Amino acid sequence: MLGLIAARQAGLDDPARLRWGERTRRVLSLELNKDRDVERIHRSGVNTLDIEPIEGRYMLSGESDGVIVLYDLENLSRKPSYTCKALFSVGRSHPDVHKFSVETVQWYPHDTGMFTSSSFDKTLKIWDTNTLQPADIFHFEGTVYSHHMSPIATKHCLIAVGTKSPKVQLCDLKSGSSSHILQGHRQEVLAVAWSPRHEYILATGSADGRVKLWDVRRASGCLSTLDQYNGEKSKASSEAASTAHNGRVNGLCYTNDGLHLLTIGTDDRMRLWNSSTGENTLVNYGKVCNESRKGLKFATSCGCNPEFAFVPCGSIIAVYTVFTGELITVLRGHYSTVNCCVFQPHFQDLYSGSKDCNILAWIPAPREPVPDDISEKSLPQQHLNPAYEDAWSSSDDEG
Repeated sequence: MLGLIAARQAGLDDPARLRWGERTRRVLSLELNKDRDVERIHRSGVNTLDIEPIEGRYMLSGESDGVIVLYDLENLSRKPSYTCKALFSVGRSHPDVHKFSVETVQWYPHDTGMFTSSSFDKTLKIWDTNTLQPADIFHFEGTVYSHHMSPIATKHCLIAVGTKSPKVQLCDLKSGSSSHILQGHRQEVLAVAWSPRHEYILATGSADGRVKLWDVRRASGCLSTLDQYNGEKSKASSEAASTAHNGRVNGLCYTNDGLHLLTIGTDDRMRLWNSSTGENTLVNYGKVCNESRKGLKFATSCGCNPEFAFVPCGSIIAVYTVFTGELITVLRGHYSTVNCCVFQPHFQDLYSGSKDCNILAWIPAPREPVPDDISEKSLPQQHLNPAYEDAWSSSDDEG
């Protein structure tokens, strides 16, 4: 890092390189923070988390009992040790609380005055944050597993919804209708994700083992169905249609730039796809334990080099490098199955929710002070994470 700062001062490096270097260091030093707690409100498992992208200050959580809680992550006390307080909750006594498990919560991408939630009670609710009253409610015939709003859309207000039906529902916030349907899957749709690069491109994952990419402006069907074998499977095989996984696909996550798509299936595999060509990049992540029968919420980093994926695996969170598949570290702290995690890109924090009813904060470890008379070269290199060492050399010959 000292080498990066020196190179920046000398004008040898772009400012972005220093930012990437520090962000990467912070992600690689994530640890369970003893000085930051998240107020325990939930009495059953936490299924879903979302941090609003405007300030990165407010976080939503949804639990198995239908309750939704909003937290303020900012340290208003300015004390070293503090608790992220719950500002309000849609509790069991609320007249519009979800009757069953809340599976997904999401902030409206452009304004903290609105958020959305979907549940096993077959509804998607649009909430006014100020009044805590539903502005609109969409009803479906089957259980709702997942929903997602585009983070970049300016020309449409569509919410993609995955339900027990093989048809993908598109709900329009402007008209209040859910008449637009995408047909192609054969079983329930467990995960949906809009591209952060193209506002009309949608990815869907189903229990039929397939991942489909759609351009929602087209009525002729999906753009492509991802094939784990890239079309090279033996012609003798009886499998006619392409599959992304040999099991249920219950997790989707685009990389921050939208150029690649990560998918997770109950075949204990995670795969990385080129979102433009639909090609399986064949990155090997090894066995990625996935016993969830519903949607699995995982996250990717933002502004790091290399980028990282944070994947719930049982009671731990596994951290992988996205493009090499290397398991960098394992975050331990929960007592039961981790259902979801969300990355806060402003400060490189990570929050996770579990069946143990807890939300844990994973914070970059503080940098240890280096005495003035000790050069960077004399520091013990064995303490550097291999991924960080490869990505950011502090050699004097750099630049």
